[in-house]
Formats: sequence, structure tokens, C-alpha cells
Amino acid sequence: MAFSYTNIFLFFFLHQLIIFSNGQNITIKGGYWLWDSGLIALNKIDITPFSLLFCGFADINSQSNQLILTSPNSFIQFTRIVQQKNPSAKILLSIGGGGANKTTYGVMATTPNSRKSFIDSSIKLARQLGFHGLDLSWIFPESASDMMNLGILLNEWRIAINTEARNSSKVALLFTAAVSGSPRINGSIYPVQSLAKNLDWINLIAYDFYGPSWSPSQTNSHAQLFDPVNYVSGSDGINQWIQQGVPPQKIVFGIPFYGYAWRLNNTNIHGLRAPAIGKSDVYDDPWMTYAQIRDFIVEHRATTIHDDGIIGDYCYSENTWISYDDIQTVRTKVSYIKSRGLLGYYAMDISGDTNWNSLLSHAASQEADGVTQGEIGKKKKKLNRLVIILIPIGALLILILLVFIIWYLRRRQVPKFQELERNKMGSNNKARKSGDNSNLQVFSFDEMKEATNNFSFDNKLGEGGYGPVFEGKLRNGEKIAVKRLSETSSQGFEEFENEVILTAKLQHINLVKVVGFCIENGEKMLIYEYMPNKSLDHYIYNQVRRLVLNWEKRVQIIEGIIQGLLYLQEYSRLTIIHRDIKASNILLDLQMKPKISDFGMARMFKEDEVEANTSRIVGTLGYAPPEYIKQGIYSTKSDVFSFGVLLLQIISGKKNTCFYGPDEQLNLLEYAFEMWRDGKGMEFMDESLDDKTSYCKLLNCMQIALLCVQKNPLDRPTMLEVSNMLKNIANLVIEFPKRPAFSVKEDEEKSESLKNYDLVQETEEVDTATITQLIAR
Repeated sequence: MAFSYTNIFLFFFLHQLIIFSNGQNITIKGGYWLWDSGLIALNKIDITPFSLLFCGFADINSQSNQLILTSPNSFIQFTRIVQQKNPSAKILLSIGGGGANKTTYGVMATTPNSRKSFIDSSIKLARQLGFHGLDLSWIFPESASDMMNLGILLNEWRIAINTEARNSSKVALLFTAAVSGSPRINGSIYPVQSLAKNLDWINLIAYDFYGPSWSPSQTNSHAQLFDPVNYVSGSDGINQWIQQGVPPQKIVFGIPFYGYAWRLNNTNIHGLRAPAIGKSDVYDDPWMTYAQIRDFIVEHRATTIHDDGIIGDYCYSENTWISYDDIQTVRTKVSYIKSRGLLGYYAMDISGDTNWNSLLSHAASQEADGVTQGEIGKKKKKLNRLVIILIPIGALLILILLVFIIWYLRRRQVPKFQELERNKMGSNNKARKSGDNSNLQVFSFDEMKEATNNFSFDNKLGEGGYGPVFEGKLRNGEKIAVKRLSETSSQGFEEFENEVILTAKLQHINLVKVVGFCIENGEKMLIYEYMPNKSLDHYIYNQVRRLVLNWEKRVQIIEGIIQGLLYLQEYSRLTIIHRDIKASNILLDLQMKPKISDFGMARMFKEDEVEANTSRIVGTLGYAPPEYIKQGIYSTKSDVFSFGVLLLQIISGKKNTCFYGPDEQLNLLEYAFEMWRDGKGMEFMDESLDDKTSYCKLLNCMQIALLCVQKNPLDRPTMLEVSNMLKNIANLVIEFPKRPAFSVKEDEEKSESLKNYDLVQETEEVDTATITQLIAR
């Protein structure tokens, strides 16, 4: 009873604090996708960190003043793909853009008839394509008459949107506009009152302040948050718009996922505002995506600088100097956005965040969802006497509650730790009886903190759905990799414990060795042997790094993966189903030999078991077979299917997140089947591979892979049969595969197959999107 009263009082106290707080959470986590980035780029993008996406850009027909789409199919596919990948995200049709003719927009806005034609066509097109709103990117109205006509256009547009919603009984379309970093352009001022009244928010263009094309003589940060010299920055823009009358809650701040490259005048002078002579000659265009910049840094071993004074990044190598926003800058900007009480942020050109695991997108989203790190803001008027009395009492209650929570959690943690230790000891005892030596160590949190330099960003090797992985070094000099499960990880204590226990039982040259674990201070960490050459996906998808893996090395990797799976399915004491075989879970040692990692999702079979069923689907879409996704049935043939997908990727260098074929409508599996069936298999392969001197031929591997990804698990070979086919590839007649799972077309052979499965378009799933929980129907 006493505890209940305490809860009620604490709730009242916290409610009072919220009432008198100025802090505001981020509502909009937006991003612009540009149609000319291509559908392949869209499929590579992880769009889950975004709550809202803009598709740009539609344009105006200068004769009819109606909207036109240069590539209608791109916009149609955009809405379909986003709805399937991130159903909760809102999508807006963006009109105009930097490449549009701003004069055409000025002419359209001059007369009532042309404005009406434009407005009506925009609403009709948005509804037809399934968009949730409209965004005007008129870059930029410059004259006083343009600004006045823009205000009239927005008034009429808002009326039309409300009228259409009322007549159709639909939710009104969202209505936004992109505006310059300053409310004043060449002496003309935006119609601020109309913007604030009619728009749901404005998208503040807080970038492109400087660039080699318009400020060629000096390097500078094109998207700096602060500018103590010229006062041209994101923060200055926010202040000016608020001073003009736009509420902070109607401002969405722009963050570019690209940068600009200058050519230095003197390679010895390479700081901010260094002398320059226009654009760099590294690329034809000085505009570079974030992915291109990261590749440039790696390939040219560029020096990177984060400037805390302006909040911006730049890098340089020889005579090339690039301005961009890196992870720390993005996080700081989002923190600043929260502290100013803005509505949110948007990323310009999200396709620039591909090839590097969407680092910027996730960094921004994580910062937005976390605790505000900036200033909360000034206090409101003097608190009343009740709140002044509540503060010390509430603080005392919170302290007591925290002490109780810590005590309670520690009390719960001890039995789990002891249980895990018992499991470990039990595994060790069994291992000793069978001649194995698992030798798992229990590490303290302080040991891991010291080994990873306090989990330094410089030690970070990568990040998955479970959390980050850090490079570490123990006191004895041994290098390790530390997988630290985040609080939001889909891998819970059950999967963590499962991986510790399983890896204690498994000892094989093609399985990653787990050195130990740490569960101190509420942490869940797994400590692995260090694999210096990262994972397989680091190479096969990259146009430069793929050259490291010639065909001989890829054959070695394929054989190693097969041996690892054979051990799990045939030669270990228990049959093990990994359930998450994919390129990022194949790690490479110093000699580029493969080792299968991540056994958190794995399951053991007893001797008399051949398959099992679960209602909790885990693993990775794109690698999971249809019977598992639909009915939760898994068996050794599940890993065979995943291996088949992986084998196709190894020989082609292609991701299973893209469309292929003449019309870009086929997923990877079906595209491979069509090419093989039509005798064009070599066109499917990675063009850098040459199998002339190898016993293992690319086309044979393609045929084996297609056998592994057949829809019916009974049609798929076992891993033992796969191994035999590969070893005796020249002496065997390999059967013809049937059309693979997840095919859009009918199976031409009309052969017996599993029934009642839904067709799943694999190409719209993400390689690294791990399934956490999907209840089978």
C-alpha cells in the first residue's frame, strides 16, 4: 500500500515537472530520396530509421502548369517499396528541387488559373500514387513579386487540400515546403506569415552555404552548425526564421548526406578556409555522397578532422579537401535540434548513406530517440509554491526508488549469472568427457572497458541489430572482438545464453571461437577471437575490395563454409541449425579462411529429430526459406537454402536487396534462374572472376546454388550432397533445378511443390534486417 501511494505521488510530481518543462521530443525523422538515384539504390537503403520520406522531384509542365513525372515508374515503385519496408512511414511527393527551372514556378504563381491548374494536379497525383502529402521545393523565389505570389499560392493550396479532404472523407494531405537557410534572399523576404499559417512545417535548407562552384577560392564547411566568422550557419538560420515569426515547432532542420570536394592550392595548408582553386579533380563532379567520401577516406588514407567549433567535418589527402558531416556531427546536430525544440530533422539524399550500413541514418535516429543531451531551455515563469515543495520530496522519492530498482535488478542478475555459470560448467564437463576443451572465460566489465579503450568509436568494427562490435586487446596482448548487446537489441538474454552454451560445445576450424562473456553491470557481452579481415560482405559487394577475392580464394571460402555447416549438421554431437547464415556472419581470418559466426539464433536437434516448428521467427529476411517464414518450420534444409542464397552472392557479387533483369522486376534468385535457364549464366557472374584454371567452375556452382534455393525443402540437397557435388563436380551429372522460392512467375515445370505459401518478394527485404518476431499465420 505504501508503495502504491509512493507511485501516485511520484507520478504527480513528474507530471508537474513535465508541465513546466520546455523540452520537446523529435517528431519528424525525415529523408529525401531522389528518383534519379535509381531503384537499385533505393533497395540498398535502410529506411527503418525514418518516420517520413520525401520522393523528389516532380516538375511543372510550363504549358499546362500541371505536374509531370520524368520517370513515373520510379515514383510508383518508391511508394510500394517504402510501404513494404517501413509501413508506418509517411511519404510525401516533393515538387521542384535544385534542378528545376525557378522561372517556370514564378510564372505559374502569377495568375489564379495557372495556380489552380498546378494545385489541382498536385493533389490528384499525390492521391493516385498513394502519397500522404505534398512538399514544395521552389529553389528559390528571389524577387519581391515571387515572394508575394508564393504567399498567395500557399493560401490557395491549403484551402484546396482541406476542401479535397472534406469532400473525399480522407485525411488531409500533409503540406510542407523547403526554404532557404535564411528568410531573406537577395533583399526579398519570404512570406513568413503565409508559411507559418498554411504549412504543417518548413524544411530548413541548412547546407550548401559554401561549395567549390560558388566559393572556389577557399575551402569551407558547407553545412556548419555554427559560424563565428561570417554567421552563415544552421544555427544562424534557425535564429533568423524564429525571429521572423516561425515557431520552432514548425521547423525541420536539414542534414546533408553528401559533401563537396575542393582542390587545395597548397597541400601543406589544409585547414578550414584554406586557399583553394575550385573543384577537386578526383571526380568529375565536386558533389560527393557520404558513401563516396567514406570510400575515398579508406582508399586514399585521408586525414579526417572533426571541428567542434563549427560542428562539421572535413578530410584531406594530397590536394583534395572534402567538407561533409560524419557520425559525431550528425549526432550533435540532432541533439541541438532537440534542445531548440524543433519539430525534427530531414536528411538530404538518403542514397548517400548506402554501402556503409546506413551509419548516418541510424546515428540520427538513435540520437533522436535518446535522452536530450543539449540544454533543456530556459525555465518558464516562477514555479508555484506547490512545485517548490514537491521538488525535494520528489527527489528523495526518486532516490529511494532508484536504490530499490538497483537492489532488485542485482538480486535478479545473480541467479541468472549463477545459472549461466552452471550451464557453462555443464558444457565444459560434457566437453571434457568427449575430448573437447571449450575454456570459456568470464570477464569483468572493467576488463572489457580497458580492452576496448572505453568502447571507443575508433575501436568500433561495425554494428548490427544486436548492437556494436569493438576491437579489443587483453592485458596478455591477445586481440579480441567484443559484441556488446544494446538495450534495444532484438537478441535477449535467451539468445545470448544460447550462444554462450552452444559455442562452448562447438569446436571447428570453420566456426568462430568464443573466448568468453561478460554479464556484469547489466551488460551482455560476447568476446570472440579477433578476425582481422572483417566479414565476407565487406568484400563481395564493393567494386574495389572484391578484387581481393579472386576465384581461387572464393572457392576456398565456399569450401570452408560447407565444412562448417557439415560439422553443425553431420559431425557434431548434436545436429545444429544455425538459422542465420548470411554474408555478414561469415568472418575471414588472416589467411582469408571463413568462419561462421553468430549462434544466437541457432537451435539443437536431438538424434531422432529432423525438423521443428516455432511461432517466433528469427534470422534474416532474404536468406530464410519459405516454409520457415510462412509456417515457422525449420530443419537442416533451412540452412541449405541460406547457403544457396549466399553461394549466388559469392559468385555474382550481387545483393539480394535489388531488382534485376531488363525491367528490374526479378529478385536475385529468380534472375539467376532465368539467366542459367537461358544459357546466359556467365553474364550473371562477377566479371572479375576467372575459373579457367580451377577445378571448380562458376556455372556448376550456380547450378548447385539453384538446387539449394528450390521452394520445396524435399527438393533441396543436403549439405553432404552439396559437398559431394562440389568435390566430384567433373564426374557428376547434376540434376536441373526447379524455379526457386519467392518467384513471381509460375513454376514452368508444374512440379509438386509446397502449397499455401504466400509469394514473398525477397528483393524488397534488407540483407541486414534481422527478423525479431513474426507470428506465423
